[in-house]
Amino acid sequence: MAKTILIVDDNPNMSSLLAEMLEVFDYGAVRAVDGPDALQRIDAEEVAMVITDMRMPKMSGLELLQAIKIKKPNLPVVLISGYSVDEVDSDIVRNQADGFLNKPFMMSDIEKLLADLL
Repeated sequence: MAKTILIVDDNPNMSSLLAEMLEVFDYGAVRAVDGPDALQRIDAEEVAMVITDMRMPKMSGLELLQAIKIKKPNLPVVLISGYSVDEVDSDIVRNQADGFLNKPFMMSDIEKLLADLL
């Protein structure tokens, strides 16, 4: 059975694109539209990794990262942003995030991420 990755993004086009990219590498994908939805899915489903957008309504990607690391400290969490890591709260990102992707990203970026973390 393929490992499942949770994609958290309020933009359905982005989450759909990511899901299709993951399928190329034989990973399943489930999607959440925001942080609270993601936390419910983590409790209900077995996921191997979380890929989350940084800027979302209700809960930011950083807040979600922190909540996940409290619940499941060994679950890899990757942040996606259109901004560089230096422009976000880099201490949190460097100390807790397992990876960071800048938009736009390429298939090779996803492939490296999967190889490094899973």
